[in-house]
Amino acid sequence: MTRHLQSTTALHNGVPMPWFGLGVFKVEEGSELVEAVKASIRHGYRSIDTAAIYGNETGVGQGIREALAENGLSRKDLFVTSKVWNSDLGYESALAAYETSLTKLGLDYLDLYLIHWPVAGKYKEAWRALETLYKEGRVKAIGVSNFQIHHLEDLLKDAAVKPMVNQVEFHPMLTQKELLGFTRSQGIQLEAWSPLMQGQLLDNPVLGEIADKHSKSIAQVILRWDLQHGVITIPKSTKEHRIIENAAIYDFELTQAEMDRIDSLNENRRVGPDPDNFDF
Repeated sequence: MTRHLQSTTALHNGVPMPWFGLGVFKVEEGSELVEAVKASIRHGYRSIDTAAIYGNETGVGQGIREALAENGLSRKDLFVTSKVWNSDLGYESALAAYETSLTKLGLDYLDLYLIHWPVAGKYKEAWRALETLYKEGRVKAIGVSNFQIHHLEDLLKDAAVKPMVNQVEFHPMLTQKELLGFTRSQGIQLEAWSPLMQGQLLDNPVLGEIADKHSKSIAQVILRWDLQHGVITIPKSTKEHRIIENAAIYDFELTQAEMDRIDSLNENRRVGPDPDNFDF
Protein backbone atom coordinates (compact mmCIF):
# COMPACT_ATOMS: atom_id res chain seq x y z
CA MET A 1 0.00 0.00 0.00
CA THR A 2 1.11 3.58 -0.48
CA ARG A 3 3.34 4.61 2.38
CA HIS A 4 4.06 8.24 1.56
CA LEU A 5 3.07 11.06 -0.77
CA GLN A 6 5.53 10.06 -3.48
CA SER A 7 4.52 6.39 -3.56
CA THR A 8 3.77 5.19 -7.08
CA THR A 9 1.96 2.37 -8.79
CA ALA A 10 3.32 0.74 -11.93
CA LEU A 11 0.99 1.21 -14.90
CA HIS A 12 0.66 -1.87 -17.12
CA ASN A 13 3.55 -0.66 -19.29
CA GLY A 14 5.81 -0.32 -16.22
CA VAL A 15 5.69 3.47 -15.97
CA PRO A 16 5.46 4.59 -12.31
CA MET A 17 2.55 6.95 -11.58
CA PRO A 18 2.08 8.67 -8.21
CA TRP A 19 -0.99 7.57 -6.27
CA PHE A 20 -1.68 11.17 -5.31
CA GLY A 21 -1.64 14.43 -7.25
CA LEU A 22 -3.02 17.94 -7.66
CA GLY A 23 -6.01 18.64 -9.90
CA VAL A 24 -6.50 22.13 -11.36
CA PHE A 25 -10.02 21.92 -12.83
CA LYS A 26 -11.68 25.37 -12.95
CA VAL A 27 -8.55 27.16 -11.68
CA GLU A 28 -8.05 30.15 -13.98
CA GLU A 29 -4.74 31.34 -15.37
CA GLY A 30 -2.95 33.68 -13.00
CA SER A 31 -0.87 33.86 -9.85
CA GLU A 32 -3.27 31.76 -7.75
CA LEU A 33 -2.81 28.83 -10.14
CA VAL A 34 0.98 29.25 -10.39
CA GLU A 35 1.28 29.43 -6.61
CA ALA A 36 -0.94 26.36 -6.09
CA VAL A 37 1.22 24.29 -8.43
CA LYS A 38 4.37 25.54 -6.72
CA ALA A 39 2.97 24.89 -3.23
CA SER A 40 1.98 21.35 -4.13
CA ILE A 41 5.44 20.50 -5.46
CA ARG A 42 7.13 22.25 -2.53
CA HIS A 43 5.12 20.08 -0.14
CA GLY A 44 6.01 16.86 -1.89
CA TYR A 45 3.38 16.36 -4.61
CA ARG A 46 4.89 14.93 -7.78
CA SER A 47 1.79 14.63 -10.00
CA ILE A 48 -0.10 17.50 -11.66
CA ASP A 49 -3.27 16.95 -13.71
CA THR A 50 -4.60 19.50 -16.22
CA ALA A 51 -6.48 19.46 -19.54
CA ALA A 52 -6.71 21.55 -22.69
CA ILE A 53 -10.28 22.60 -21.91
CA TYR A 54 -9.29 23.97 -18.49
CA GLY A 55 -7.55 26.81 -20.32
CA ASN A 56 -4.75 26.88 -17.75
CA GLU A 57 -1.88 24.85 -19.21
CA THR A 58 0.31 27.95 -19.54
CA GLY A 59 0.08 28.75 -15.82
CA VAL A 60 0.54 25.10 -14.88
CA GLY A 61 3.71 25.04 -16.97
CA GLN A 62 4.98 28.22 -15.34
CA GLY A 63 4.32 26.79 -11.87
CA ILE A 64 6.14 23.59 -12.79
CA ARG A 65 9.19 25.40 -14.17
CA GLU A 66 9.47 27.71 -11.15
CA ALA A 67 8.95 24.84 -8.69
CA LEU A 68 11.58 22.65 -10.35
CA ALA A 69 14.13 25.47 -10.17
CA GLU A 70 13.29 26.38 -6.58
CA ASN A 71 13.28 22.81 -5.26
CA GLY A 72 16.28 21.43 -7.11
CA LEU A 73 14.14 18.96 -9.05
CA SER A 74 14.28 17.90 -12.70
CA ARG A 75 11.46 17.26 -15.15
CA LYS A 76 11.70 13.51 -14.67
CA ASP A 77 10.79 13.94 -10.99
CA LEU A 78 7.27 15.02 -11.98
CA PHE A 79 4.30 13.23 -13.53
CA VAL A 80 2.26 15.59 -15.72
CA THR A 81 -1.12 14.74 -17.26
CA SER A 82 -3.20 16.60 -19.83
CA LYS A 83 -6.21 15.67 -21.97
CA VAL A 84 -7.37 16.13 -25.54
CA TRP A 85 -10.70 17.96 -25.82
CA ASN A 86 -13.76 16.73 -27.72
CA SER A 87 -13.37 19.14 -30.63
CA ASP A 88 -9.94 17.63 -31.39
CA LEU A 89 -10.88 13.93 -31.47
CA GLY A 90 -9.75 13.24 -35.04
CA TYR A 91 -6.43 11.57 -35.85
CA GLU A 92 -4.56 14.62 -37.15
CA SER A 93 -6.36 17.01 -34.81
CA ALA A 94 -5.47 14.95 -31.74
CA LEU A 95 -1.80 14.88 -32.78
CA ALA A 96 -1.94 18.66 -33.23
CA ALA A 97 -3.72 19.11 -29.88
CA TYR A 98 -0.88 17.26 -28.16
CA GLU A 99 1.66 19.66 -29.66
CA THR A 100 -0.45 22.63 -28.57
CA SER A 101 -0.64 21.35 -24.99
CA LEU A 102 3.11 20.76 -24.89
CA THR A 103 3.77 24.27 -26.19
CA LYS A 104 1.47 25.88 -23.64
CA LEU A 105 2.96 23.82 -20.81
CA GLY A 106 6.49 24.48 -22.06
CA LEU A 107 7.35 20.79 -21.79
CA ASP A 108 9.04 18.30 -24.13
CA TYR A 109 6.71 15.43 -23.26
CA LEU A 110 3.76 14.44 -21.09
CA ASP A 111 3.76 11.51 -18.69
CA LEU A 112 0.09 10.79 -19.41
CA TYR A 113 -2.24 11.98 -22.17
CA LEU A 114 -5.95 11.18 -21.96
CA ILE A 115 -9.01 11.31 -24.20
CA HIS A 116 -11.20 13.59 -22.08
CA TRP A 117 -14.69 12.26 -23.01
CA PRO A 118 -15.97 9.27 -25.00
CA VAL A 119 -17.57 11.16 -27.89
CA ALA A 120 -19.44 8.54 -29.94
CA GLY A 121 -17.85 7.81 -33.31
CA LYS A 122 -14.76 9.90 -32.55
CA TYR A 123 -12.71 8.39 -29.77
CA LYS A 124 -11.27 5.53 -31.84
CA GLU A 125 -9.58 7.89 -34.31
CA ALA A 126 -8.24 9.92 -31.40
CA TRP A 127 -6.99 6.73 -29.76
CA ARG A 128 -5.04 5.88 -32.93
CA ALA A 129 -3.34 9.27 -32.59
CA LEU A 130 -2.48 8.63 -28.94
CA GLU A 131 -1.07 5.22 -29.91
CA THR A 132 1.13 6.95 -32.49
CA LEU A 133 2.42 9.43 -29.90
CA TYR A 134 3.08 6.56 -27.52
CA LYS A 135 4.83 4.34 -30.07
CA GLU A 136 7.02 7.28 -31.11
CA GLY A 137 8.06 7.76 -27.48
CA ARG A 138 6.53 11.25 -27.32
CA VAL A 139 4.38 10.41 -24.29
CA LYS A 140 5.12 7.96 -21.47
CA ALA A 141 1.57 6.62 -21.06
CA ILE A 142 -1.86 7.05 -22.66
CA GLY A 143 -5.36 6.58 -21.36
CA VAL A 144 -8.94 7.73 -21.30
CA SER A 145 -11.27 9.69 -19.05
CA ASN A 146 -14.96 9.24 -18.30
CA PHE A 147 -15.13 5.90 -20.14
CA GLN A 148 -17.77 3.42 -18.98
CA ILE A 149 -17.29 -0.35 -19.35
CA HIS A 150 -18.99 -0.43 -22.76
CA HIS A 151 -16.78 2.40 -24.06
CA LEU A 152 -13.69 0.52 -22.92
CA GLU A 153 -14.90 -2.74 -24.47
CA ASP A 154 -15.55 -0.92 -27.74
CA LEU A 155 -12.13 0.74 -27.70
CA LEU A 156 -10.33 -2.51 -26.85
CA LYS A 157 -11.80 -4.23 -29.93
CA ASP A 158 -9.52 -2.20 -32.21
CA ALA A 159 -6.83 -0.85 -29.90
CA ALA A 160 -3.22 -1.86 -30.53
CA VAL A 161 -2.29 -0.42 -27.12
CA LYS A 162 -4.54 -0.90 -24.10
CA PRO A 163 -5.25 2.29 -22.12
CA MET A 164 -3.07 2.54 -19.04
CA VAL A 165 -5.47 4.77 -17.07
CA ASN A 166 -9.21 5.58 -16.93
CA GLN A 167 -9.88 8.79 -15.01
CA VAL A 168 -13.50 9.03 -13.85
CA GLU A 169 -15.74 10.71 -11.31
CA PHE A 170 -15.31 8.60 -8.20
CA HIS A 171 -16.34 9.34 -4.60
CA PRO A 172 -18.42 7.76 -1.81
CA MET A 173 -21.71 8.72 -3.55
CA LEU A 174 -20.46 7.21 -6.84
CA THR A 175 -18.39 4.15 -6.01
CA GLN A 176 -18.29 2.72 -9.57
CA LYS A 177 -17.93 -0.86 -8.27
CA GLU A 178 -18.47 -2.60 -11.63
CA LEU A 179 -16.15 -0.20 -13.47
CA LEU A 180 -13.45 -0.59 -10.83
CA GLY A 181 -13.69 -4.38 -11.12
CA PHE A 182 -13.56 -4.27 -14.92
CA THR A 183 -10.58 -1.93 -15.12
CA ARG A 184 -8.72 -4.00 -12.55
CA SER A 185 -9.35 -7.18 -14.55
CA GLN A 186 -7.95 -5.41 -17.64
CA GLY A 187 -4.89 -3.97 -15.92
CA ILE A 188 -6.20 -0.43 -16.47
CA GLN A 189 -5.56 1.91 -13.51
CA LEU A 190 -8.61 3.80 -12.23
CA GLU A 191 -8.09 7.43 -11.22
CA ALA A 192 -10.60 9.62 -9.36
CA TRP A 193 -11.57 13.10 -10.42
CA SER A 194 -13.72 15.15 -8.07
CA PRO A 195 -12.88 12.76 -5.21
CA LEU A 196 -14.45 15.14 -2.67
CA MET A 197 -17.63 15.54 -4.79
CA GLN A 198 -16.82 19.25 -5.17
CA GLY A 199 -17.16 19.69 -1.41
CA GLN A 200 -20.64 18.16 -1.16
CA LEU A 201 -19.49 15.37 1.16
CA LEU A 202 -17.71 17.53 3.71
CA ASP A 203 -20.66 17.57 6.13
CA ASN A 204 -21.68 13.92 5.72
CA PRO A 205 -22.39 12.48 9.22
CA VAL A 206 -21.07 8.97 8.53
CA LEU A 207 -17.83 10.35 7.13
CA GLY A 208 -17.70 12.81 10.03
CA GLU A 209 -17.94 10.03 12.57
CA ILE A 210 -15.14 8.03 10.91
CA ALA A 211 -13.02 11.17 10.60
CA ASP A 212 -13.45 12.00 14.30
CA LYS A 213 -12.39 8.49 15.26
CA HIS A 214 -9.09 8.94 13.41
CA SER A 215 -8.68 12.65 14.33
CA LYS A 216 -8.72 13.42 10.62
CA SER A 217 -10.79 15.62 8.33
CA ILE A 218 -13.57 14.20 6.15
CA ALA A 219 -11.48 15.08 3.09
CA GLN A 220 -8.57 13.04 4.45
CA VAL A 221 -10.86 10.07 5.12
CA ILE A 222 -12.24 10.15 1.55
CA LEU A 223 -8.79 10.43 -0.01
CA ARG A 224 -7.53 7.58 2.16
CA TRP A 225 -10.57 5.53 1.07
CA ASP A 226 -9.56 6.13 -2.58
CA LEU A 227 -6.06 4.83 -1.98
CA GLN A 228 -7.24 1.77 -0.06
CA HIS A 229 -9.45 0.94 -3.04
CA GLY A 230 -6.37 1.10 -5.26
CA VAL A 231 -7.64 4.26 -6.98
CA ILE A 232 -5.31 7.16 -7.81
CA THR A 233 -6.68 10.47 -6.54
CA ILE A 234 -6.14 14.11 -7.57
CA PRO A 235 -7.96 16.50 -5.22
CA LYS A 236 -8.14 20.10 -6.37
CA SER A 237 -7.19 22.96 -4.12
CA THR A 238 -5.57 26.36 -4.51
CA LYS A 239 -5.07 26.98 -0.78
CA GLU A 240 -1.69 25.96 0.59
CA HIS A 241 -3.03 24.71 3.94
CA ARG A 242 -5.56 22.49 2.11
CA ILE A 243 -2.88 21.21 -0.27
CA ILE A 244 -0.87 20.16 2.80
CA GLU A 245 -3.89 18.76 4.68
CA ASN A 246 -5.18 16.72 1.72
CA ALA A 247 -1.87 14.89 1.48
CA ALA A 248 -1.60 14.07 5.21
CA ILE A 249 -3.20 10.64 4.82
CA TYR A 250 -0.30 8.24 5.32
CA ASP A 251 -0.36 8.01 9.12
CA PHE A 252 -3.67 6.17 9.50
CA GLU A 253 -5.63 3.33 7.94
CA LEU A 254 -9.34 2.71 7.57
CA THR A 255 -10.59 -0.65 8.83
CA GLN A 256 -12.47 -2.97 6.47
CA ALA A 257 -15.66 -2.15 8.38
CA GLU A 258 -15.07 1.57 7.81
CA MET A 259 -14.35 0.97 4.13
CA ASP A 260 -17.63 -0.96 3.85
CA ARG A 261 -19.55 1.81 5.61
CA ILE A 262 -18.18 4.39 3.21
CA ASP A 263 -18.96 2.13 0.24
CA SER A 264 -22.54 1.85 1.47
CA LEU A 265 -23.03 5.62 0.99
CA ASN A 266 -23.16 4.99 -2.77
CA GLU A 267 -26.19 6.50 -4.54
CA ASN A 268 -24.76 6.42 -8.09
CA ARG A 269 -24.94 10.21 -7.84
CA ARG A 270 -22.84 12.40 -10.12
CA VAL A 271 -21.77 16.02 -9.82
CA GLY A 272 -20.34 15.94 -13.34
CA PRO A 273 -21.89 15.00 -16.68
CA ASP A 274 -23.09 11.47 -17.42
CA PRO A 275 -20.62 9.80 -19.83
CA ASP A 276 -23.58 8.17 -21.59
CA ASN A 277 -25.50 11.39 -22.02
CA PHE A 278 -23.53 14.56 -22.65
CA ASP A 279 -23.70 17.04 -25.53
CA PHE A 280 -20.42 18.93 -25.67
